Amino acid sequence: MGKSDEEEQHCHSHRHTNLASCFAAFIFLLLLAAAITLLYLLVLKPRTPILTVDAVNLPSFSAANSTFTFTEYVALRNPNHGVFSHYDGSLRLLSGENQLGFVLVPAGEIAAERTKFLAATFAVKSLYLSESAGRVFELETRLDISGHLHILNYFVHHVDVRAHCRVAVSAADGSVLGIHC
Repeated sequence: MGKSDEEEQHCHSHRHTNLASCFAAFIFLLLLAAAITLLYLLVLKPRTPILTVDAVNLPSFSAANSTFTFTEYVALRNPNHGVFSHYDGSLRLLSGENQLGFVLVPAGEIAAERTKFLAATFAVKSLYLSESAGRVFELETRLDISGHLHILNYFVHHVDVRAHCRVAVSAADGSVLGIHC
């Protein structure tokens, strides 16, 4: 009992229909994968948060005994579409190789596409100013913040942000003459 020509032609066209359906599904999956990849690269790609030093001042400065209070104002911007959680941060104040002060930055979160303003203040008990230093002395600040980005509550990306600045200060009155970060 062989198949008639009509039955054989029906099976042959059915195979072509199945093959065409599989090919269409494959093309659809390729386009879907390309769209997801493009969406990730254009929209969701993690970017490093932006840390800027807005101002530095020495509100109380005594030239007689070289003591002062140091304050640094910074802005930390999260340009991502996910939350940035920072948990390990510190600000160090240096003069040459000597560490004059150290402050821990409290842990926190910055919402998507938002900016958080931080201020760190500490007292410096004594700073040796030699006569060779003249009228200007230089301080160095090192602000380091570590954390991670949460993207779509599924992906996590580790981030380290740094701002290292040199600050020129008048030895006469403690006014800030310049900042270079």
